[in-house]
Amino acid sequence: MANEPMYPSTPSSGAAARLGASLHLKGEITGNEDLNVDGSVEGLIQLEDRKLTVGASAKVTADIIAREVVVYGNVKGNLRARDRIEIKKDGSVVGDLTTARIMIEDGAYFKGSIEIDKSGDASGSVDKSYSRTAAGSGSSATKTAVTSSD
Repeated sequence: MANEPMYPSTPSSGAAARLGASLHLKGEITGNEDLNVDGSVEGLIQLEDRKLTVGASAKVTADIIAREVVVYGNVKGNLRARDRIEIKKDGSVVGDLTTARIMIEDGAYFKGSIEIDKSGDASGSVDKSYSRTAAGSGSSATKTAVTSSD
């Protein structure tokens, strides 16, 4: 018994579950722990109070609901994050974003709409998308494509 490895029944605060680069999942992922995805996922990812990190090698075709979403790879689908969404410099997102805070690094690709929801409830179904006409005090469109070539 002394030689058996000990595995905690719940992950420590610094640990996250990982879907490796060679894994392909179709369906629904739900849970109550942080998740790092390096493989491919099709379907739904729902981690209400946790952080999802989409790795550089990941290809995700799914709607995502989480507290925080960080994208280094490719995502096609709508993202809802109660706290924040980050799209890193080599990341790509095609879909609509709903969050309280957003960060899109120079070099990232984004196509879709952004809804800033400061209430902290990014899962609401009421559409409060931000848009202004060009005749307003500034010009911003609901549908946006962001790309940078260095």
